[in-house]
Amino acid sequence: MRKTRKCAFCGKEFTCNSGSQRYCSEQCAEAAKAQRKKRQQDFLKAVQPVIDIASQEYLTFSKAAILMGCSRQYVYKLVNEGKLPASRISSRMAFIRKADIEKMLAGNPYHRVLPTSKYKNPSSLSLKKEHDSGKSMRKEDSFQDIEPLDYISGEDVMRIYKVKKSWLYVSAKRNNIPMCKIAGRNYYSRKHMDELFGVTAEIEALTEWLTTEEAVVLYSTTRESLRTQAYRRHIPTRREYGKTYYSKIHLDEIFRPDLKASDAYYTTAEAAEKYGLTKSNICVIVMKNNLTKVKVGVQNLIVKEELDRIMASRLAQFGSYRLQ
Repeated sequence: MRKTRKCAFCGKEFTCNSGSQRYCSEQCAEAAKAQRKKRQQDFLKAVQPVIDIASQEYLTFSKAAILMGCSRQYVYKLVNEGKLPASRISSRMAFIRKADIEKMLAGNPYHRVLPTSKYKNPSSLSLKKEHDSGKSMRKEDSFQDIEPLDYISGEDVMRIYKVKKSWLYVSAKRNNIPMCKIAGRNYYSRKHMDELFGVTAEIEALTEWLTTEEAVVLYSTTRESLRTQAYRRHIPTRREYGKTYYSKIHLDEIFRPDLKASDAYYTTAEAAEKYGLTKSNICVIVMKNNLTKVKVGVQNLIVKEELDRIMASRLAQFGSYRLQ
């Protein structure tokens, strides 16, 4: 019984006469042969420029793009950012040395990337028409005093600094954070991210943090007052997944919960309630008698002993605590 197969060219089923027959007809066999020959010719056409380029020392931008396997526009970008040197010999012709390409790739520039002119750097390395035909386009001297930056991926930024992706994009754009794109992924300057999100050695050493809600309850203050104190007193803060955290140690130094809990001090409200006066009356008495007061956040704490002595003398002299 003869076997049936599918033609390797047209896909139709046919009854084969031998075990090595692959095509249903001579026409399909000839067409398949022509297709293989065309594929080989196309391959040679694609490889031939690379073979020719391999023997050349100086390359045009188009040939450099073929050798590197990228677009010509990307080669212009590398030259513009100072990562790849180029030399202009006329107003319409510039060349790149193959040795410079190999040096750039060996240096792995994306691990330590020089900041580009987009982020306020001294000079742009864009290709401009030069009147001097022998003028070199090498710009290493323009960047010799600039320290290369260490870059980390966006995923590492979100993991280290505890921020959301949307917040990262908005913050990077708003603060002009140097960045580069590699294989479709964004990489950001770690130094600038440290400055933006406040992750320093001092802050890393802090262990106690409070959310806004916890700080408002603990220190009996308002959100507005908390933000104002944090801004004016430079209290270390950090953001994690959209929430702001404040350093508890620094807040304790400002709001002094130990003094508020102490029996040695009155708040203005407590003194007014005890002596049946208004808070304004208490403030006037404190000011006129130069009583000791301690500023805690937005509140003034008054020494109990001093205020009690003054109020006792007023009671003995005037028969009441009221201002006369």
